[in-house]
Amino acid sequence: MKKIIFTGGTGKAGKHAVAHLVEHGYRVLNLDTKPLDNPKVRTLITDITDSGQVFNALSSYTGLHEFDPSLRPEPIDAVVHFAAIPRIMITPDNEVFRINTMGTYNVIEAAVKLGIKKVIIASSETTYGLVFANEPRNPEYFPLDEEYPVDPMDSYALSKICNERTARAFALRSGIDIYAIRIGNVIEPHEYAQFPQFFADPGFRKRIAWSYIDARDLGEICRLAIEKDGLGYQVFNAASGDTSSDLPTAELLSRFYPGVPVHGELSKYETLLSNKKTREVLGFKQAHHWRDYVN
Repeated sequence: MKKIIFTGGTGKAGKHAVAHLVEHGYRVLNLDTKPLDNPKVRTLITDITDSGQVFNALSSYTGLHEFDPSLRPEPIDAVVHFAAIPRIMITPDNEVFRINTMGTYNVIEAAVKLGIKKVIIASSETTYGLVFANEPRNPEYFPLDEEYPVDPMDSYALSKICNERTARAFALRSGIDIYAIRIGNVIEPHEYAQFPQFFADPGFRKRIAWSYIDARDLGEICRLAIEKDGLGYQVFNAASGDTSSDLPTAELLSRFYPGVPVHGELSKYETLLSNKKTREVLGFKQAHHWRDYVN
């Protein structure tokens, strides 16, 4: 049984990823500011901006109950770090940046110094600079891949880029595997009921390039990243292979992004947030498509 510490497991994306890991036989300790409603997972209330709390939490016993036969901490196989302010316009911009960057620094530093050999951090599609730009802007090209020269202007995406650089620095100095997952728009199962509204206004999701990722598929990407060793520092997009629109991709491009160069050929409904690397390197196979749930 692999032992995983998961930060932010109570959140929208985290709770599904945690459940997926538990279903695949992992023991998970959740670090969050709110308990997770999952009887198979214990939550340790932790402030990730406090380095001392993070060091203590990452060296804690991961079991469920204080009356277990042994409460001795055991080696941790991986840390998955999702805890963050999830977007702009929730807290002041400087607070978004402070919590997200300091929290990530603390988690990675503690993991490295405690000898944990694998860290997965949640980055974001916002790093590509389209989502939270002051006004709509065009990318340099489509599809958006991990080699794209990311250039956002908002505090949230900036914090994620800083986190990616922090991850790279710690991977270089320590030699461990640290993978950053640029997560697309996370869709929970009940949210497929909203898709007809998206179809009625196809321009509404232009800023996210019509990307989406089923929360359960995101859990699978986390599991595959945990299982894939020896890559050092890497960035992977977490996106479905199709767009969240009922319109063909070529029509979306001609209507909403005319003149933007397209690298390669795109299939009829292919995503504009490339998941090619995630499929080829991690072996990701999408299990949930919106067409499975929307008439």
